[in-house]
Amino acid sequence: MAEQAAENELSFLALVCDVLKSIEKESHDVTQKMTDLKSQLQRARDCVEKMPGIQYSKTEQLKQIDVLRNQMAVKTELLQKYKHMQTFDLSQ
Repeated sequence: MAEQAAENELSFLALVCDVLKSIEKESHDVTQKMTDLKSQLQRARDCVEKMPGIQYSKTEQLKQIDVLRNQMAVKTELLQKYKHMQTFDLSQ
């Protein structure tokens, strides 16, 4: 649901088409359409600013991804190791 809301926040095509159609028709609502587009762009900016990790540089993000991948590999190995170990019945 949050993803759909984010997609709607970042969907500009319909608004741009409305603006272009208004300009072609020399309609008086071009100003309103442009205002709608500007407010949509501002909401998109706000959405991007709230994204987790946006405060980190690309290098820092790549470093963090590498660390997380290494952690995942270690944990996957441990899971495989424990999965193949014999189980003990301690209920006696």
